[in-house]
Amino acid sequence: MQILQQILFILISGLAIWLFSRKVKEISRNIKLGRDEDQTSGQAGMSDNPTQRWKNVLLLAFGQKKMFRNPLVAVMHFFVYAGFIIINIEVLEIVLDGIFGKHRLFAAPLGRLYNFLINAFEILAFLVLLACVIFLIRRNILKLKRFISKDLDGWPRSDANYILITEIVLMTLFLSLNASDTLLQTRGLEHYTANPTGNFILSQYLHPVFNGIGNSGVEMVERGCWWLHIVGIFAFLNYLPYSKHLHIILAFPNAYYARSAPVGKMENMPSVQKEVLYAMQPELTPAPITETQNLAAQQQKFGAKDIMDLSWKNLMDAYSCTECGRCSAACPATQTGKLLSPRKIMMDTRDRMEAVGKNISKNGEFKDDGRSLLHDYILVEELRACTTCNACVQECPVSISPLDIIVQLRRYLVMEESNSPQEWTAMFSNVENNFAPWKFSPDERDKWVEEMNAPIP
Repeated sequence: MQILQQILFILISGLAIWLFSRKVKEISRNIKLGRDEDQTSGQAGMSDNPTQRWKNVLLLAFGQKKMFRNPLVAVMHFFVYAGFIIINIEVLEIVLDGIFGKHRLFAAPLGRLYNFLINAFEILAFLVLLACVIFLIRRNILKLKRFISKDLDGWPRSDANYILITEIVLMTLFLSLNASDTLLQTRGLEHYTANPTGNFILSQYLHPVFNGIGNSGVEMVERGCWWLHIVGIFAFLNYLPYSKHLHIILAFPNAYYARSAPVGKMENMPSVQKEVLYAMQPELTPAPITETQNLAAQQQKFGAKDIMDLSWKNLMDAYSCTECGRCSAACPATQTGKLLSPRKIMMDTRDRMEAVGKNISKNGEFKDDGRSLLHDYILVEELRACTTCNACVQECPVSISPLDIIVQLRRYLVMEESNSPQEWTAMFSNVENNFAPWKFSPDERDKWVEEMNAPIP
């Protein structure tokens, strides 16, 4: 019987890991569909200043710096986060127990340290359980303003609830597993007394729940909790790539590769910058280009129309999005009833990536499906509503920039499609002719001083 359990466990573990690794490869492939960062933004790359980048990882990913603007929520979120990371160290023991048919494999080698660790895990498990209950109340009973936004209707709201409920169930199973295990130790069952641990700090208070149950019944509870706990973790592992909680993994590389430029700085387009330079300094114009170079130049787009025109960092941002809605809650366009939602921009980008990825998986390469990120997923009205104020960038807890995607899509609209409102077109014309947004020539800019009869210094 024990051998059959081991075989079943190995099969389930292997299937879970295989499914997860396959999805990870798909996500990695989809992110790599984007251009190199220096091709889209004119930056030297994303490997400069490694010291500052590791600092970002420690402060933003590990320390969750931006979350602490609301200390109470930040502490509860940190409990959930720390509990998720640390408690799952305990999963290693469960996996090895399942493979080798052992029970509490680490208890004997670690001795007192083992009890200390399990006690710490139980405290964290309780804090995680408590925080998840509070978060469920905030979302579904108190219905705070950010959580009742139409922007979070449907899957985003349900996804968050599913995760919170799953965490509560997993933590309850963990405590129940320890309680039934230590109770069977006190009753002297051979399998459980092989590596005695004694009672644990919190699970011991669950013993009265099982006192009226016989040894076989308690053993069934212990085995049931063990199997449900590890299978639940495997199920969560494979649910993770499809949910908002993918940021648990991607927050770290996303924080490392965050742009080092000051927030609000817009990068020039290298191709446009060169054209301006050559117009002002013709002597710098390079030699006539070859036919191949000319074809490549013709194929180059200004701005972005589809995900392949964005950088891989933009695409990683889309997968790293927490879907918390903080960006949309801070966006003045969203709050004044405009169509724009920064959160939706990121979700539309992710949805388009998934669609392109399925296209590639089906056909072996991308076959034109007649759709694009611009127009089919993100509408012109959304892009025009953006004020480029950077509120969304400032609020994002994992350093995502919806604005960067918005700017690149708007550049395509204006420079490739000549699609801009009349007011914008007039401003562009004034900038081109008068070097300013206003319809005044440079020679007339000092006339207001003369009209005031004021001496010119």
